Amino acid sequence: MAASRGRRGGGPGRRGLIATAVALVCAITALGAPGTAFAGTHAPSSVSAPTDPAPPPAPAPASNAELEAVREKLDALYKDAARATEAYNAAEEKAKKQSEEIDELTGRIAGVQDEVDDLYERAGAAARAQYRGAGLPPEAKLWLSEDPEDFLDGARRVQEGEKAAKGLLADLISTRDKLEELEQAASARWADLEEQRRAKDKAREKIEKQIAEAEKLESRLQKEERERLAALEAEAARRSQAAWIGSGVLAGLDDATSASARRAIGYATEQLGKPYVWGAEGPDSFDCSGLTSQAWAKAGYPIPRTSQEQWRQLHRVAAQEMRPGDLIIYNSDATHVAIYVGDGMMIHAPRPGRSVTVAGAGSMPILGVVRPDPHRPSVEGD
Repeated sequence: MAASRGRRGGGPGRRGLIATAVALVCAITALGAPGTAFAGTHAPSSVSAPTDPAPPPAPAPASNAELEAVREKLDALYKDAARATEAYNAAEEKAKKQSEEIDELTGRIAGVQDEVDDLYERAGAAARAQYRGAGLPPEAKLWLSEDPEDFLDGARRVQEGEKAAKGLLADLISTRDKLEELEQAASARWADLEEQRRAKDKAREKIEKQIAEAEKLESRLQKEERERLAALEAEAARRSQAAWIGSGVLAGLDDATSASARRAIGYATEQLGKPYVWGAEGPDSFDCSGLTSQAWAKAGYPIPRTSQEQWRQLHRVAAQEMRPGDLIIYNSDATHVAIYVGDGMMIHAPRPGRSVTVAGAGSMPILGVVRPDPHRPSVEGD
């Protein structure tokens, strides 16, 4: 019975051995299978090797409408930077003028101070002389004098001396007042100079901020999008130029050019290809008004530094009377300027990231035209 139970009990044992053998066979089969992965002592399994994830799909190119919005945004940013640049240039010019005034006042103060010192010395000498001669009253000097005539002459000289002393005192007071006024004027100029420096710093911060934002916006564009954006800008300029020419403005233009205007155009032409840098007026880089002011300075006719002052101070002419050498002022706030070269074209320093170039005179909104030398004859030999 016991033996019989042992044999019956051996049945399940054999089934366990068979199951174990099958598992081993599967394991051995799996070991030989290519591409099998293992992890620690876990049961082997046949799984494929991991593959790299697929790259994300490239962003779809911007539509023309989206690029047009980018163009308008860039245009607004650069116009804002141009306004800040003109504010910077204006503050710079005022600071230069105030520095010159301070230097002139300093020289005058030094001169007046020398006058005050001299008057003090003369007043001291007069006081000492009066002290030495004040021992006796005039009556005693008369009785003791051996020659009354000499005494009377001396008395007259004393009176004249007293009169001179009073005049000396008046001069001293007046000169000290003048010195005080000059010192107050110099102090006011210093305060103005500090204000202009703060204005320059504020304008510089705004310029750099606007340019950085514009560059950041452009950097997000793919190469193909930047090319399409440039094409959109060129097309917008072409349309504006065509509309300007279509208005008939060129029909009445006066092509007579003065010698000074030719010199200004010649200078501007020599700068073609040089980079735009805000606040620059040559010789290696320019902003818009830096180019025009230097061109006319080289022509022998200095003009204001900024486009806004050029518009405000220079002689205005109708667009139909425009001639080469005249300055075209752009935008409603006079924040851009170019020099007209004839045939509907102009030379200008456009904006950051661009270079001095030739472009259509009507490619931007024109505010008006000014002529730096209205009184010079428009003939070849002036």
